[in-house]
Amino acid sequence: MKYNLLGRTGLKVSRLSFGASSLGGVFRPVDEADAIRAVHAALDCGINYFDVAPAYGGTRSETVLGKALRGVPRERYYLSTKVGKYTDPAAYGNDTLDYSRGRIRASLDESAARIGVEYFDIIHIHDIEYQGRKHAEWALTEGLAAVQELKREGRIGAVSFGIYPIDLWHRIFNDHDVDVGLVHNHYCLNDTQLLSLLPRVREKGIGVINGSPFASGLLIDRGPPDWHPASAADRAVFRQAAEFCRQQGNEISKLALQFSSQNEEIPTTLFSSASVASVERNVAWHEEPFEPQFLAEVQRILQPVFNKEWDY
Repeated sequence: MKYNLLGRTGLKVSRLSFGASSLGGVFRPVDEADAIRAVHAALDCGINYFDVAPAYGGTRSETVLGKALRGVPRERYYLSTKVGKYTDPAAYGNDTLDYSRGRIRASLDESAARIGVEYFDIIHIHDIEYQGRKHAEWALTEGLAAVQELKREGRIGAVSFGIYPIDLWHRIFNDHDVDVGLVHNHYCLNDTQLLSLLPRVREKGIGVINGSPFASGLLIDRGPPDWHPASAADRAVFRQAAEFCRQQGNEISKLALQFSSQNEEIPTTLFSSASVASVERNVAWHEEPFEPQFLAEVQRILQPVFNKEWDY
């Protein structure tokens, strides 16, 4: 595993990093013991950055990740969680957005207790565009100030957002003081809009984390979860691309992981898994080059959905 500096944070992160959303059953039902083994497999493969959120699985992802990291020396890994978005564990998908100073500080305490740590290397302000963006200004003012306060107090290392819309990313990177950005679904086979952010990122020394190399499940053979907002017509395009890959003796998920994770300008790519076999396979795929002509043919099939944004 190779490692890159994450902007000006001083964190030297693995080229592949581990997103813990799967541990909470966000994509499919998950056995807790299998999920814990998957985290240990990631550590054994050299992955040293783990990201989670209280919203994932209604806090279950944080709880399971905490069990997996129990007894692991803290210096072996970097850790981030998120604040501002909370999901009712009894009614998944029923989200509450709260970017108040008091709720953010309480959220950090709750996450620390669930995971069993006292310090987070990065805090991402989560999904400020949800619910019609009516909370975005709240997050960019009181929410951002609260997280910056936590950094000054030494409770966290770096300030970040974890959001989707490219226009909001341009605004944040141009107008606000952040150390990191977790940009998801914008550097994968069907969307490369993250590249438009790189000039500003380099200028300001911001660390970029590339999330969702599999496009939230669109770029795997079994397809996305039911909650994904892609239309039936959109899904058909992805199925066509996956079938083409199978005909060539390949998997669309393999090409997706390789394409997303091998760009030298992007410090780390975050994938999520609750399976040892999947973790080890992704690491092996990352280290194997892909054929540019094969990539071009797959992206030609995906052209009808290229850089298309969905309403998550």
